[in-house]
Amino acid sequence: MGEEYYLELTENPVQFENASSVNNVFFDEANKQVFAVRSGGATGVVVKGPDDKSSVAFRMEDKGEVKCIKFSLGNKILALCYCIYDKLSISKEDTQCCECRNTKYTKNASVLGFCWTNWNEIVFVTDQGIEFYQVLHDKRTLKMLKSQSINVNWYIYCPEPAVLLLSTTVQGNVLQPFAFKNGTMSKMPKFEIELPMVPKPAKLNLSERDIAVATIYGQLYVVYLKHHSRTTNSSGAEVVLYHLPREGSCKKTHVLKLNTTGKFALNVVDNLVVVHHQSSQTSIIFDIKLKEPDCAVNVHQPVLPARSIHPYKIPLTGFPALLWCFSLNTHLDSSTWSVFQPDIIISASEGYLWYLQVKLQPTVNLLQDKGKLMEFLLRRRDCKMVILSVCSQMLVGGDDKGNLPVVATVFDKLNRVYKEYLEAEQAYSVAMESGSSRFSNSYKRPIRTQAVIDQSDMYTHVLSEFTEKKDVSHKFIIAVLMEYIRSLNQFQITVQHYLYELVIKTLVQHNLFYMLHQFLQYHVLSDSKPLACLLLSLESTYPPAHQLSLDMLKRLSTANDEIVEVLLSKQQVLGALRFVRSVGGHDNVSARKFLDAARQTNDAMLFYTIFRFFEQRNLRLRANPAFNPGEHCEEHVAYFKEVFGEQSLMKPATI
Repeated sequence: MGEEYYLELTENPVQFENASSVNNVFFDEANKQVFAVRSGGATGVVVKGPDDKSSVAFRMEDKGEVKCIKFSLGNKILALCYCIYDKLSISKEDTQCCECRNTKYTKNASVLGFCWTNWNEIVFVTDQGIEFYQVLHDKRTLKMLKSQSINVNWYIYCPEPAVLLLSTTVQGNVLQPFAFKNGTMSKMPKFEIELPMVPKPAKLNLSERDIAVATIYGQLYVVYLKHHSRTTNSSGAEVVLYHLPREGSCKKTHVLKLNTTGKFALNVVDNLVVVHHQSSQTSIIFDIKLKEPDCAVNVHQPVLPARSIHPYKIPLTGFPALLWCFSLNTHLDSSTWSVFQPDIIISASEGYLWYLQVKLQPTVNLLQDKGKLMEFLLRRRDCKMVILSVCSQMLVGGDDKGNLPVVATVFDKLNRVYKEYLEAEQAYSVAMESGSSRFSNSYKRPIRTQAVIDQSDMYTHVLSEFTEKKDVSHKFIIAVLMEYIRSLNQFQITVQHYLYELVIKTLVQHNLFYMLHQFLQYHVLSDSKPLACLLLSLESTYPPAHQLSLDMLKRLSTANDEIVEVLLSKQQVLGALRFVRSVGGHDNVSARKFLDAARQTNDAMLFYTIFRFFEQRNLRLRANPAFNPGEHCEEHVAYFKEVFGEQSLMKPATI
């Protein structure tokens, strides 16, 4: 059953004191911290964050019910804590509290909330506008930086890009964004959310519960959960994504079809939009990159069938924590759960904060289209081993299902990402070698994500094991290997020699020497020194491999030394000498190496011929046929005298 769940909660949640009549719980989306405030802070405030280091506890003076509380961003030691009690703000530095007076909103506006945009910058949102302040924590005062008067119904703040979204107008569907950066506040173009059509005289107002702001694939989106009336002929609710650029107007770009009605909540996990449906207790996911063709407004169906989140077990109240057999399977779609962007789920009643995550392995069997599956997996964070398992799985059973075209499609998708990474690496290297500070600043070393499946990965985890399978036809094995090489060549990626070696070993294993000969003859297998050496090792099994190896080494033109060594090892001394002369290297070649090889043949006339050749070379180069001491040929000179007599030695040229 566990394989059916492709969504799960983290195993180690953040635990805090659950909400009760004396304990209020608040969540700060910027610092990802939960505040448990007991009795207005008089009996303590306990702050829990993603790790133990972010946990802190302190007390505050009880001045009524706390409406909002958050730490400033950055260094926790210098953190400032602001609280809002109705219209009064309290500043807290470390454990000492003080009031910040003379703020404009305390006199004539109702405070809706506030957001820290930096460790010492804060923006207050009222029903009449926003006020941007610098916090002078030494003086414990606020300095107004900028303000904007505007009618505000509600607001949403996205901390990563520091963008504040205000709902204005009567129906609330005109949204005004503001961006904050380095002490500045910029007003971005406002835009309108398209509300669903409802029968007159009913009117529909936009609520903050139906809006989220999230970053998806590096782009900022306003995400709108659009409900449809049951009286209309609509197929159900939908999620509408509006792209919100830093410059330019916000545009509707994606529509996610939910195909049902009811109550929904949504998260963004690993660039996937996850929509939770309360009544069915299931969730569905959308990938906005999976679109075909690309349109101005792309309509998407769920990537996978609806599934519940994997149940998380919580000990029942009153039982020891070890009694997990009485644990309670809690579901996300309980009314006590709250969802925060991008991937946080909180149960205030139970006192737990979880991160939602996608399990990739279960998606393999749920998404049958291997091409789409590969596109989906390549965009996920922890995808490498799952991708490699998919590659191995699709090769099981051979070509019974005619899946070679599918294999080709998958290889092309993998190698496209691989090539993009190689190009980025090359561009970075060129920029670094240029030494220009302008290039150095503009180029960052590309990050190798798990989506980069290189040749070594494929060889180690897929292809080498695949070639050993006994229940797969050798024709299909060779076809798969050649398909991968074809894909690498298509993307102009240099094929590593070990892949060619795998092809050759497979061909030899099945005695397909005619095919090996054709592959080499028509250069299907690219020339390389390691490949030539492998061919030499096959000579005893396939004698023509020797000549094929020599031909390959000659074509390389950088393997002359290797060719000489091969010929000498085969006692083809004259052949080696002819080759050296053909490439013009006979004046520099080692005489001792050739004389050693000639002696090992036990052919006296061959030794005589080789000895005479080098005597003539010495005479031509130095006007003296004798060998220099540095050539270490004394042993061979003595042998020549012994066999042929001293009178057979050549004499120096006379002038």
